[in-house]
Amino acid sequence: MAETSSCDETTRLPYKLMLSCPYGLSPSQVSVIFDKAYDRIPHPDQNLENSIAEYGGHAFHIDNVCDGDQKQGCHVYLHLGLTDYRTFVGTNLNPMWEKFLVQSEDETVRCQHTSNPLGNGAIVETSDGKILLLKRSNNVGEFPGHFVFPGGHPEPEEVGIMSHDNVVPESLSTRVSLEMFDSIIHEVVEETGIPAISLAKPVFIGISRREMNVRPTAFFFIKCSLESKEVEKLYGSAQDGFESTHLYAISKDELDSVAWKMPGCHHGGVSLYRLMLNTVGGRLP
Repeated sequence: MAETSSCDETTRLPYKLMLSCPYGLSPSQVSVIFDKAYDRIPHPDQNLENSIAEYGGHAFHIDNVCDGDQKQGCHVYLHLGLTDYRTFVGTNLNPMWEKFLVQSEDETVRCQHTSNPLGNGAIVETSDGKILLLKRSNNVGEFPGHFVFPGGHPEPEEVGIMSHDNVVPESLSTRVSLEMFDSIIHEVVEETGIPAISLAKPVFIGISRREMNVRPTAFFFIKCSLESKEVEKLYGSAQDGFESTHLYAISKDELDSVAWKMPGCHHGGVSLYRLMLNTVGGRLP
């Protein structure tokens, strides 16, 4: 189901579920339509546009999602364009980020002037049934000191995309889809120290968008063949260990209490994981 509200009558949760795939999808079931038409639309207020600072680095801008029957064999379609870190800082992370939003019930229209780089996160389950979390360093730019799942974002450069020039969108669909799955493995390896051989193939379980500065994140479920104690020992040699100060291996029952100490999009990742457990009991291909 697309664009699922995550609010009840008593509590306004800090996220929306853009897409829920509780059966878990493989790369062949996730189709990407990459096109300049799905890039961010500049805001008509030129002064607001001029507030965007200069930075670098590219990312995939998510414009929309379409899904089918949430059963084995279904497909989802992600409409992706191109964005960069400069625009992310200047729109989503801008103190005036709400001014970039359009008053609309259509989320695609509402967020059309923001960068919306598609991040990724991994719910990694160890062989003894624990879930891995990281506590972010106080030196990182976003959400220092918060709990997060391992993750980052897929890299357009990994599939040879630096701009839309001389790019044939149809030829990139499979490569971009595979990069989404490959990149989350790379992020887990670099942030936790777990060797790739100890990680099962990821399955895509959905996309959560946090309400604060409308940042979207794609979530994947990954089984790990190592026990939590083994993972904790490996964490000390993690390549990107400087981004976090501690790795925690917690029970599934503890997730809900920790979720409120996470960025909204990762809190939404907990909900996507719960939906998966309620649907298939973690028995994914």
